[in-house]
Amino acid sequence: MTDTADPVVFLAGDAASFITGKMLEVDAGIETPNLPPCLPETSSIWRVTTLPESEIDRGIFRTVLGHFASGVAVVTGMDGAEPVGFTCQSFFSLSIDPPLIAIAPGRSSTSWPRIEPAGCFSVSILSDGQEHLARGFAASGADKFQGVGWTPGRTGAPRLADALAWVDCQIEDVHDAGDHVLVIGSVKALEGGRGEPLVFYRAGFGNFQP
Repeated sequence: MTDTADPVVFLAGDAASFITGKMLEVDAGIETPNLPPCLPETSSIWRVTTLPESEIDRGIFRTVLGHFASGVAVVTGMDGAEPVGFTCQSFFSLSIDPPLIAIAPGRSSTSWPRIEPAGCFSVSILSDGQEHLARGFAASGADKFQGVGWTPGRTGAPRLADALAWVDCQIEDVHDAGDHVLVIGSVKALEGGRGEPLVFYRAGFGNFQP
């Protein structure tokens, strides 16, 4: 067994992930009971990074996670009679039964604290022709809804016009999650539109080509 301070990637078939541990060199066919439980008992060469949590570089973290392509959504709600919204990349389906989704607003967001008291929100999934909305709703301090068409959804939260899909939610629960909060939404209504999704990948926008 050999120690190394160099960051390396653990590869297993089609999967690749960063794992905390030490570099392990294992001959194929030899039982290795001391391997981490996520690794098979027999293998060729496994490389695992030793890197204390406090030493993980933020820039590297963002760069590596940026390799995960995702859609782009705008989360909206009402602050009294005023519509409020922000661009949110951290949106995903959580459960079918019961129907739940999740979003993860940053703690630095000035829009989410205005939406949360209403107890509900809407997610508009953007189409590939709506990059301007993704950029506009990511800005701080601007009148984000100026010139933007919208209609109230089932919960009263705004649905952006011409979006690829809409999901109207009631807030089910909110959890602390580091520098973000994890918001669980109970789905009350949803609808799909037409078109192709706007995609965010490695800090840039693009579209989907089947």
